[in-house]
Amino acid sequence: MLKSRFGRWSKIGLAGLAGVGALALAACGTPAGAGGGAAGGGGGGGVDEEVIKVALVTHAAPGDTFWDTIRSGAENAAERNNVELLYSSDPDGARQAQLVQQAVDQGVDGIVVTLAKSDAMAGEVQKAVDAGIPVFSINAGEEAYKDLGVLAHFGQNEFIAGQAAGEQFNDAGLKKAVCVIQEQGHVGLEARCEGLADTFEGTSEVLYVQGTDMTNVASTITSKLQTNSDIDAVLTLGAPFAMTAMDSIADAGSSATLATTDLNADVYTAIKDGTILFGIDQQPFVQGYSAVEAVRLYTEGGYVLGGGQAVLTGPTVVNAENADSVSAQFEGSGDDESAE
Repeated sequence: MLKSRFGRWSKIGLAGLAGVGALALAACGTPAGAGGGAAGGGGGGGVDEEVIKVALVTHAAPGDTFWDTIRSGAENAAERNNVELLYSSDPDGARQAQLVQQAVDQGVDGIVVTLAKSDAMAGEVQKAVDAGIPVFSINAGEEAYKDLGVLAHFGQNEFIAGQAAGEQFNDAGLKKAVCVIQEQGHVGLEARCEGLADTFEGTSEVLYVQGTDMTNVASTITSKLQTNSDIDAVLTLGAPFAMTAMDSIADAGSSATLATTDLNADVYTAIKDGTILFGIDQQPFVQGYSAVEAVRLYTEGGYVLGGGQAVLTGPTVVNAENADSVSAQFEGSGDDESAE
């Protein structure tokens, strides 16, 4: 039984997805590219509504392909809803805030933003709200979005995701876990490790690595396992880091069990063959899709999905028992994804 005030996670789905469930998600997303969806004006898949301009501003780091999935969902929604989508990103909170200000200066009709470093973002997000621009957040910022005047948040509850991992480790009989954080100061990643510690009946500790340097990630994990041979569980917080940790476990001569938050095709395959115990999916495609469609709904009639509450897109625990139920997400996919 979980010990959280937030409520239960599910192995396959969440009650909090009710708002997202109303969205039409049948088609695959358009490949990520500059100005997706109806960028530059134009059709939008035959939709009759007037074109609106929406800025999607994330904290994605260069080469972090997790965001391609979010962007693909956003572009899919943009095409269906006659939206001109403007995408930009910067992992530095202050520079990301500047991108929000640029969107305000461009006179966009709506802004979708991540709030991984909400303190740095607060001023510019408030300026957007004060300018009468509807702002929605995705992925990171559940604890902060209301205070900033953001209309709704679409994402996984990070603490609950960590709790789910702890329960899974308990079921596996594991005793000592390390939670690998690839970006120090990222509130969502920290919350996942806090959730793990909340439910895990063994002991857990945080291991910080430099996520932009996979050599550092590999060597740091290997060293930790070599000097702490009693570690029997490793939780990474992104799919590429899981694949690196797999090699580190082998290099260290460790028998630790590996699990991760967030999936890609490689992690999915590793779950199927038993190399990775489980993955926790936050459904990034749904986050991008939901938020862009939310802007359209708001401009059409002041509708707010979730009634202003956080709309949960995860966590969903994917393991060998239920992996086939999400196989369609990874058909024809070979690209790595990471997690933020």
